[in-house]
Amino acid sequence: MPGLFDELRSPWPYGAFSFYTSRPRSRPPRPRNRPSSPAEVLERLLEGLRGQVIEVGSGNGVSFSHYPFGVDEVLAVEPNALYRRRAVKAAAMSYVPIEVVPGHANSLPAPNASKDGAVISLLLCTVASPAEALAELHRVLRPGGELRFYEHVRADRPFPAWMQDTITPLWQRCFRGCHPNRDAVSAIEEAGFEIVAIIPFMLSWARFGPIAPRVIGRAIRPESAR
Repeated sequence: MPGLFDELRSPWPYGAFSFYTSRPRSRPPRPRNRPSSPAEVLERLLEGLRGQVIEVGSGNGVSFSHYPFGVDEVLAVEPNALYRRRAVKAAAMSYVPIEVVPGHANSLPAPNASKDGAVISLLLCTVASPAEALAELHRVLRPGGELRFYEHVRADRPFPAWMQDTITPLWQRCFRGCHPNRDAVSAIEEAGFEIVAIIPFMLSWARFGPIAPRVIGRAIRPESAR
């Protein structure tokens, strides 16, 4: 399978694709092999990770079987006790050592600059403050460390964005605080990360819903991190 970030080299620069339609804004060739299933998203999200990794909002551990052998250890942070119990069982079957711990995105149980990689998957839509969560991820990552992210995002066209804004109050009450109109990509950049690779896409089952526009990508905490 081609690497997620191999295919992001020219002629597919960051920002070349519409978040809502996944159609090129200009006319560069379309990326090949976009992720087409949740399992493939996780494989491509985690590929190439190495060293000490923290996953925030790990849920029931669905990602654990996709971690590559280059990862030395994963600290999986999950606030929900039921999900943690399930995640512990999933961790026991993983080839990579995984420790599942309680915690929240705005106060991570890890020292400053202690992690080589961080992983978030559909997290920024539900946390109380994306800025606080990203500040914590920035804190625990060493300079040069990678943030891997998979998020649904705010549409970049007026009508779909208006639809997201309109449905958000009801949506967040029905779906555990999920905000479909949050601009996750801008939040990552504003937190001091440098986005170095990104693929906007849509999963077929969500194509016409408020959580249809999605991105998978890689960001770096710069060496001269603020």
